[in-house]
Amino acid sequence: MSNEPSQETHQPEGRPRQPAWIVGGVLILIGIVFILRNITGVELHNWWALFILIPALGSLATAWQMFVRSGRRFTAASRGPLIGGLVLLAISAIFLFSIDWAIAWPFILIIAGAGVLLSSLRGSR
Repeated sequence: MSNEPSQETHQPEGRPRQPAWIVGGVLILIGIVFILRNITGVELHNWWALFILIPALGSLATAWQMFVRSGRRFTAASRGPLIGGLVLLAISAIFLFSIDWAIAWPFILIIAGAGVLLSSLRGSR
């Protein structure tokens, strides 16, 4: 047995710490939206789409964390969550603002194309 203090108090590297603050931030955002709706009278008919923001922001936070960990380079670990988060963000915006799918689907194609482009831009480092 060693007299050294245990360093098992930190969180394992594989598990992100963001979900708690992301969920809290999204709940605050939802509350602000409802307050603004009550004050301005603007109706959000698809308010439930705000809950799509929780996994979208979580995915974007994970992408940022992986981007920073890899020395600010886009790797497979950062590209997947980035594209997934952007798709969820776009879908949430489509429902929240009642955007016609005929107008919105090209943006989904652009996001998918950006994912393919980022996949092909592998740095030589």
